[in-house]
Amino acid sequence: MGWLLSLSFFLILTAASSLEEDVPHSSCSSKFMDELHRLNDSSGLHLTLHHPRSRCSPAPFPNLTFSTILSHDEARVRSLTARLTKTVSLPVAPLLRPAAVSIPLSPGASTGVGNYVTQIGLGTPAKAYVMVVDTGSSLSWLQCSPCRIYCHDQVGSVFDPAASASYRPVSCSESECDSLESATLNPSACSLDDVCIYQASYGDRSFSVGYLSKDVLSLGSGQRLAGFVYGCGQDNEGLFGRSAGLIGLARNRLSLLSQLAPSLGYSFSYCLSTAASTGYLSIGSYNARQFSYTPMQSSSLDNSLYFVRLTSITVGGRGLPVSSSAYTGTPTIIDSGTVITRLPSNVYAALSSAIAAALREYPRQPAYSILDTCFRGSLSRLAVPTVEMVFQGGATLRLAPRNVMIDVDGSTTCLAFAPARRVAIIGNKQQETFSVVYDVGRSRIGFAAGGCG
Repeated sequence: MGWLLSLSFFLILTAASSLEEDVPHSSCSSKFMDELHRLNDSSGLHLTLHHPRSRCSPAPFPNLTFSTILSHDEARVRSLTARLTKTVSLPVAPLLRPAAVSIPLSPGASTGVGNYVTQIGLGTPAKAYVMVVDTGSSLSWLQCSPCRIYCHDQVGSVFDPAASASYRPVSCSESECDSLESATLNPSACSLDDVCIYQASYGDRSFSVGYLSKDVLSLGSGQRLAGFVYGCGQDNEGLFGRSAGLIGLARNRLSLLSQLAPSLGYSFSYCLSTAASTGYLSIGSYNARQFSYTPMQSSSLDNSLYFVRLTSITVGGRGLPVSSSAYTGTPTIIDSGTVITRLPSNVYAALSSAIAAALREYPRQPAYSILDTCFRGSLSRLAVPTVEMVFQGGATLRLAPRNVMIDVDGSTTCLAFAPARRVAIIGNKQQETFSVVYDVGRSRIGFAAGGCG
């Protein structure tokens, strides 16, 4: 990846700077275009979220084997672990002149197979673009014409800055350029005509490099944000599906959440749907009464990610036979883009044993990729016990069978958990169909059942 980024920088540094609907309609387009959800008593901004492998997604992810999905999920987990434990070591990319200055590249989380997608409008006049949504990333970016190096295939046309009356590049002297390193973990660069250059690199070796920019962002029912800061990508390579780019919702000055906070409030919520339905992303106010809460934990490991404290897990109403320190001794984040939940190794071993005991009448199957507690048959035929994940403060995820087990092929079902290395992660398989609120202003995360189908 180092030489690719080097080439990207060399070409971009020496290059000069320079709500119509482009998304194809389908049998599901009416669901997708109904952006404004009427959610209880809340009055925030509401967008439709689509499962990455839903047939109704405007940018469905290519058909992949489940083992490939798990492989990419592992890449995301490895990159998050490396990011939090400061063990990243990647090639360097020269800046400005090939032999002059070099910087280390730090990956964010892998993106693509586990991320849900939504739609935004950008520019004047606004055009619609399909974007992946990621709580583990800060900088938002999308592919931009003229794609001086490379643009991957996306749904609809690539954003053309020259066609937007409100577009402008960010100069190297502006404060947003100085904020890039905290948002991307990679230093900024400066083009020959004083345009700030960003580089966003991800754990599966995907990356985007381009010009930091500002334009008018359009969301939902008439909500607009002038001066939205984002990356205008000129080299975008890797596993992004057919999306135009990425929306970052982490805790950072440049994230979409932070930029919308002055007008909508410093919170967002979502419901991650199954592949057979649609979910939502809501930014701003929410119905606080429907949630049970756990404190958002602070951590010196990374102040942009969302840390929680898992305190216990029960199977069939009985707690796992592990000490409380087995849960709290490992830092835990909640993440929208990781598929399979990773638990501290002792906790995972106890959960695996409890599930195996509850399902002992079913024939065991060999391990499938990272999933080692597998049974013959489909999920619908297994008598899966109720599993509850309990967090500090009493907030509880009462998991349905579909949140506990997963069909990996036509004849095998596996426990949808895996052991963690040094960082535990609450993944999106366990969050499916729950409403989850990230109230950053009040430093709490809340859960509510029955958020979407």
